[in-house]
Amino acid sequence: MNMHAPKFLDTGRWGGMAYISEWQEALGGTINVTDPANGNVLAAVGFCGVADVQRAAAQARAAQSAWAKTQPSTRAAILNRAADLLEQNGAELASWVMQESGSIHAKAMIEIEHGALFIRHAASLAMQPSGMFLPGMDDRTNYARRVPHGVVGVISPFNFPLVLSVRSIAAAIALGNTVVHKPDPRTPISGGIIIARIFEEAGLPKGVLHVVPGGAEAGEALCSDPNIAMVSFTGSARGGAKVGEVCGRNLKRVQLELGGKNALVILDDADLDIAASNAAWGAFLHQGQICMATGLILVDEKIEQGLTDRLVAKAQHLPAGDPSTQQVALGPIISDAQVEMIQKIVDDAVAKGAKLLAGGTHDGRFYTATVLSGVKPGMLAFEEEIFGPVACITSFKTDDEAVSLANRSDYGLAAGVISADLGRAMALGDQLNVGQLHINDQTINGGPYAPFGGRGKSGNGTRVGGPADIEEFTQWQWVSVKNAATPYPF
Repeated sequence: MNMHAPKFLDTGRWGGMAYISEWQEALGGTINVTDPANGNVLAAVGFCGVADVQRAAAQARAAQSAWAKTQPSTRAAILNRAADLLEQNGAELASWVMQESGSIHAKAMIEIEHGALFIRHAASLAMQPSGMFLPGMDDRTNYARRVPHGVVGVISPFNFPLVLSVRSIAAAIALGNTVVHKPDPRTPISGGIIIARIFEEAGLPKGVLHVVPGGAEAGEALCSDPNIAMVSFTGSARGGAKVGEVCGRNLKRVQLELGGKNALVILDDADLDIAASNAAWGAFLHQGQICMATGLILVDEKIEQGLTDRLVAKAQHLPAGDPSTQQVALGPIISDAQVEMIQKIVDDAVAKGAKLLAGGTHDGRFYTATVLSGVKPGMLAFEEEIFGPVACITSFKTDDEAVSLANRSDYGLAAGVISADLGRAMALGDQLNVGQLHINDQTINGGPYAPFGGRGKSGNGTRVGGPADIEEFTQWQWVSVKNAATPYPF
């Protein structure tokens, strides 16, 4: 291996820049990107404001018609090359995901692996049939075809910055749209710069993809700019409500994938060791900073003590610290404000009668794996998405009570049911109001082949992934054809 070979993500190419058709300075200036584990500055990127978004949107619209006319096989080939580049440079790029988002190495590599899978799935979309012939009422030919919206704006969050950006970007591009993407300003490198670089090297024509790191003003500009036809947003329910409001005022299509308060139901016949393993993974992976995280562990009262003991033991053996040491299970929480929110929720639960059995403390941004038992409705820990490593245990007496507790939430993203009786688990799961249901598994599941999204406060009924991508990133056009024009009575 040539140790002096230039790195794929060499900051000399993009440092201090945004990607508006090409690497260039942002009119909004620059921001420093820091490692949440230690505060070290990783790099500077361009910080885009309204004028930058407007420039990108205009250039994306100008490029869209030619891109839509590009042969599907050409689009697919570019996407597959981008996936190859992501995989080939995975070790280098994963280190950026770790440093920027506070990920442990295993989670960062999941982003590389799943990111490449999402891009390859998108490449397959480009080759799908795009229409159908329709019955008619006369001798004309009628058909319907799926056509791109035009320019798609993508707004992505910090927690899985690569995957939650590329899943929308790749599908939109594959289906003939151009894209203006605003990654979270805390993770603009793994959520944006990496994606721009792999597509740049893969041969994506100029103007098809733009990466504009920025804050709330840039996000609002995406939702209001007349050159942008659709917005795909992943983030909090509060942020999604704002995006939906602005897009609605401007009559844009909007896809919202929001947060969740996801229940894992553990029935009395479950294997306790396996159930505890599922609960720990669902509650503590990536410090609980996942929309699909297990936010509520509903356990039959007959096995509550056994499950709780096992979960506490696991929490006490999950060290939190700097992921660069490769010696920790939990990395940093993304911000000091989020640490304060987690602590507020834990303290509220204890004040209202819950028992703190593990954790509940933090060293700066390193929050310990926490277990609360006796969590009940009315506590913030029962009602709110925590986005921290807090396992909330609530017991139930009957399966019907478990369904009632799970369905109390205003969210409706994911749920899991664990039981030795598959029929019983399925019957219970069929009653849960969620967008994704996992039988004999915890709540954190995702991938390119399934339609991902939620209901209620978890989204607006839209989905990303699998067959849903064509529904979301294209629209129907009806075409009728007469052999020759004919007169009408007027």
